[in-house]
Amino acid sequence: MHIVCSHCQAINRIPENKSHTQAKCGKCQQAVYSAVPVELADNTFYRYIEKNDLPVIVDFWASWCGPCQAMAPIFESVAKQSKDLLFAKVNTEQAQNVSANASIRSIPTLIFFHHGKEVDRLSGGLSESQLKSWIVQCVQKLG
Repeated sequence: MHIVCSHCQAINRIPENKSHTQAKCGKCQQAVYSAVPVELADNTFYRYIEKNDLPVIVDFWASWCGPCQAMAPIFESVAKQSKDLLFAKVNTEQAQNVSANASIRSIPTLIFFHHGKEVDRLSGGLSESQLKSWIVQCVQKLG
């Protein structure tokens, strides 16, 4: 399995008999996996969503957005409970190229990616149970 380091963006190969949650990066020696959402920018976004073998759920948000602020702790809580998924956040004010390329028209918008391809997206604030239900539906689409 390949996991992109949440700190330095190096691609790490994790043997099948080892847990990605315990792995250390071969480049920076920090934990490869992060239980909290990773902040992505224009220069780190594509590598992170394309080179990870685990699905990546990205929250597109902005600092001025009330629903974004309300959903942030819910997104972080679900991330801590979901060890077989990766979670990331994109500040649409700072990562304008990525946001434009992803056709972000309203925020918050969540996009579920697998191997760099969009599986599904959802806009608007969600409760924890709604977020978990949507994630289950996305995982089922993967087969």
